[in-house]
Amino acid sequence: MSDEYEIHAVRYGHFDRNAAANFIGGDEHDGPMPLDYFVWAIVGSERTYLLDTGFDAATGRKRNRALLRPVDQGLRAIGIDPQSVTDVIISHMHFDHAGNSDMFRHARYHVQDSEMAFCTGRCMCHPFLRHAFDVDDVTAMVRRVFEGRVAFHDGDSEIAPGLSVHRVGGHTGGLQVTRVKTRRGWVVLGSDAAHFYANFEQSRPFPIVQNVVEMLEGYDRMRALASSAAHIIPGHDPLVLRCYPASRPGLDGIVRLDADPLTEEATI
Repeated sequence: MSDEYEIHAVRYGHFDRNAAANFIGGDEHDGPMPLDYFVWAIVGSERTYLLDTGFDAATGRKRNRALLRPVDQGLRAIGIDPQSVTDVIISHMHFDHAGNSDMFRHARYHVQDSEMAFCTGRCMCHPFLRHAFDVDDVTAMVRRVFEGRVAFHDGDSEIAPGLSVHRVGGHTGGLQVTRVKTRRGWVVLGSDAAHFYANFEQSRPFPIVQNVVEMLEGYDRMRALASSAAHIIPGHDPLVLRCYPASRPGLDGIVRLDADPLTEEATI
């Protein structure tokens, strides 16, 4: 069995905003800098893993985010039946990463101990910290714990050969990045450890943050885990779709991250 994987970034949503909203302290060149929303399919020779589960139409309407294509439709476009997914890695429990609670009914979920403690504990007494969490997503995860469908991780942990998770925190109390072995080397799926390339390339933290020091140190941690800076994938940057080839000819909004980048923007 090979320990190398394909990785597909599946865009499902979009949100228009300006650059000033994406950096602590704002941005002196405050032009458009929208967010794309992704889930990531990690496809091995015998098993497919999913990183994050996105949000649904109702949550998109409530949060004023555009749902471009439901997550299950995006997965089916690359030949993945959501009901066949046996393992879901949750980078963190924010609404755009831990929704669609009924979509993967047979899956085991991988979560950091510290993330569950964060989203169910005293930190949620503060509106600033709880704003990006959805109570239904959190209670759905608690139910999975009681159903025996959650695997907890404490720091660095191997999920399978060539696939591991690593707590970096920063954005939330227990955010984890995912390290994947591919034919082009070790790719790090940063999720919200860095929303944009500019966050980690320029060491300019995103303003939704629980611990700024951990966020900054998380940029260094991703560099240490990845084969190069060009192997780090931010969680919300529309540039990702320009930097990598389509997963299938003519397929819009889904790209192969284990393939060589198409542009120099991903090779910094």
